[in-house]
This record gives sequence, C-alpha cells and structure tokens, in this order.
Amino acid sequence: MKEKVVVGMSGGVDSSVAAYLLKEEGYEVIGVTMQIWQEEEWHIKEENGGCCGLSAIEDARRVAQLIDIPYYVMNFRSEFKEKVISYFIDEYVRGRTPNPCNACNRYIKWESLLKRSRDIGADYIATGHYARVKRLENGRYTLQTSAALNKDQTYALCHLSQEQLAHTLMPIGEYTKDEVRAIGVKAGLPVARKRDSQEICFIPDQDYARFIDEHAKKEVPPPGNFVGVDGKILGRHKGITHYTIGQRKGLNLSLGKPVFVTAIKAKSNEVVVGEAKDVWTDRLIAGDLNYMAATHVEDGKRLLAKIRYSHQGAYCRVSPFGNGKLKCTFEEPVRAVTPGQAVAFYDGDCLFLGGTIE
Repeated sequence: MKEKVVVGMSGGVDSSVAAYLLKEEGYEVIGVTMQIWQEEEWHIKEENGGCCGLSAIEDARRVAQLIDIPYYVMNFRSEFKEKVISYFIDEYVRGRTPNPCNACNRYIKWESLLKRSRDIGADYIATGHYARVKRLENGRYTLQTSAALNKDQTYALCHLSQEQLAHTLMPIGEYTKDEVRAIGVKAGLPVARKRDSQEICFIPDQDYARFIDEHAKKEVPPPGNFVGVDGKILGRHKGITHYTIGQRKGLNLSLGKPVFVTAIKAKSNEVVVGEAKDVWTDRLIAGDLNYMAATHVEDGKRLLAKIRYSHQGAYCRVSPFGNGKLKCTFEEPVRAVTPGQAVAFYDGDCLFLGGTIE
C-alpha cells in the first residue's frame, strides 16, 4: 500500500477520475467534499452544476462508493466566509477586481484541507486540477502546465506555497479533457459525462453587485461620477462595485462613441472611462509575490506573464521594485491590466512566480 491521500471531490468528472487513478496506483485514498457555502437556495446551485451544492455531494458520494473508498463531507463554511467571501467583497469595495477561485485554492482547498488531512495522517492531498507538480533540480517545487493546454489551471494555483506543493498530487495533469472523460466512462463513473461547472460558485446568477450589496458588512460605495481621462465629468455611475477595467457594456453613457473603463478611483468614488486605446498599457506593478521556481528574480529576466485566467500570456521583462514588489514591462502592450487580479509568470512551461496586480 502506498501513502495515504485525501482527494478533494467536487462531484465532477475531473476530481472523480483523479480519485480513481490514485486508487488504481495503490494509494490509500480518502474522498472529501468541502462544504463551503450555506445558501438556502440549494436548487439554484444544482441547476448550475456548482461545486458546492447538494447534488455535488451526492455525485461525489456515489463515485466514492463505486471505487470503494471512504468518503466524508468536511465543513469549511467559516474559513470560506472569511478567506473568500469577505475578501471578494472587500476588494470590490476598494475598486479592485478579485480572484475568488485563486483565494479558494490558496486558503481553502490547500491551506485548510491540507491541515485537516495531515491531522488525520494523510501524506498528500490531491485535486482534479489540470496542472502538474514538478520538483526542480534546485530542490524547489513548481507547477508545470497541463498536457491539456486549453484546460490548464496553473494560473489559478500561482499562490500555492512550497509546503503545499510538496504534499500535493495532481493525477490528471498528464491528460486531455477528452482522455479524462474516456477514463471515467471506462471505469463506469456516473459523472463521466457531467458538464463542467462555470463562473463563481457562490453567485449563481453572476450579479456581483447585488451579492455585495446584500452581504457587505460595511457601507457599499454609493453612485458617483464617470470622468474622462482628462478628469471631465461625463455622467453618473451606479457605484464602483458594478465595474471592472476594460468594461464597455452596461455603462449607459451616450457619448457618440464606444468608451471603456480605464480606472476605478475608490477614494474619489470615480470611474474613469476612455477610448479603446486607453485600456492598453505596457507595464504593471505586482505585489503579494509567491516564488516557486526560485527564491528571487534577476533584474531584467524575460518571462511570460498571464494577467487573467483567459489571457494567452505576453512576454515581459521583470525587475525588483522595492518593498517586496515587482515591475513588469511588456514587449508589446496588453489590454485591461486590472488591479486585484492575479498575475502568473512562466519560465518555459513552469510557473516561476505568482503575484497580484497592484
């Protein structure tokens, strides 16, 4: 018998196949679903294929029974509320655009789950993420992009620590999505053809501003002024929590030409709009740095940076910027650099470091 591994099971095909593969490899596998959100309208999440509804728990339980592994539901509601919900709301109130999935990965699926798993004697945790854990010749752990580049999830994992990576298994990182589904079908898993969950699990209708209005502990920013890049008042906005950098739709401004959000100024409660060209820039400052492949970066090092999950990546030069921050200068301008979003820097097919756009 190999070591003991706790698999985070969301009820979807990816985590189910991950558990199946590890069982086939001889690991002592324990399935766990993390109960993270306590919304009364469970049926909404079930209809949307969310990763934290009752249907997800039942699907995961059925898979665990089929592959003959113990299965438990662990309550992470308080951790999720503190580390993900509160962070999500606070960032929007600050005029920034958060990465709730990155925060959930960092603090819930790894920090909290790994601690509880180690407490019960597990050697590893495992997930159904499309990424590969790799130990480099210098002894450091990093994440290598998935064999399925169109499904690669390393960007969402760019803040995982060395300790977390050392105790992580990602068995489906070597497969494409079609191959994962084929494994599930061959194994007779009842979720083999289940569709993927999309968007933010705790906001089924995707109305972020409504959610913030209903759950914020402090006053939400009121309506204010739209201003041009020259500072001229152009109209009234609904409140800064309704907007993000690069946004064009939903501005309700009649200026005779398309305009885009170029900046959000929380202190003055202003939303700055400009032309399409004003949304492009060739630089950013990153903080909250998490080094993976090395302990520091050499001045002028050339890396590939992803500034959002759907971004293909753009080459840049990076250099220390003081106070634990990093300056990134792109070789070609990039669109909609957004404060609050994660930025992942790659050296080849491996994550070099992660950060947050300041």
